[in-house]
Amino acid sequence: MSSIKVLYAEDDETLAFLTKDNLEQSHYEVVHCTDGKHCLEAFKKDSFDICIFDIMLPKMDGFELTTEIRKLNTDIPILFLSAKILKEDRIKGLKIGADDYLVKPFSMEELLLKLEIFLARSKKHASAVLYHTVGKFRFDPAEHVLSTETERISLTQRESELLKLFLENRNKVLKREQILTALWGDDSYFMGRSLDVFISRLRKLLSGEKGISIENLHGVGFKFTEKPMPDLL
Repeated sequence: MSSIKVLYAEDDETLAFLTKDNLEQSHYEVVHCTDGKHCLEAFKKDSFDICIFDIMLPKMDGFELTTEIRKLNTDIPILFLSAKILKEDRIKGLKIGADDYLVKPFSMEELLLKLEIFLARSKKHASAVLYHTVGKFRFDPAEHVLSTETERISLTQRESELLKLFLENRNKVLKREQILTALWGDDSYFMGRSLDVFISRLRKLLSGEKGISIENLHGVGFKFTEKPMPDLL
């Protein structure tokens, strides 16, 4: 069985050594880069299963790196490890396509658990063959894509998971805690802020679809509403 290949960008020599060593002891194959440009070159030359990036990287920071990688691949999970703890930095990371965020100093146990969760979800998505109709769009949760005959919109894995959860619970109230636990396994305040970012993105993508809305039920959660359109005579 082939090992899971991780692309890891970190310029702190000591932290990089310890993290890489722990990942390799857990049977991951790790390609380590010390700057963003080298990391992007490595991504273009090889195939990886998951990315782990610091934000404060030389030559090209983690935000720029993620933006460039999302142009090449919308599916691969991207996890930020960073000492940047401002809410604005975290939200920016999620908006440009990162799937999750761990603040330094982080626990290796938590990092390994997040990797396992992401990889398990990626495997499920890869084997899925179900499609969903969302207004004029066909939603492919395996490819993380909303499409029409003339348009193709790529989603991040988190956005895809959230939309799939809503579609499986159309016209039902989903408590905020339910969504957070289903997507992150964590209903903390920060994860709640992350959820708001993804919901705003989905609302924007579906804003032109009549009868479709994502309602915010204050203090409760959200409801994905899809009203049947009247037949045209």
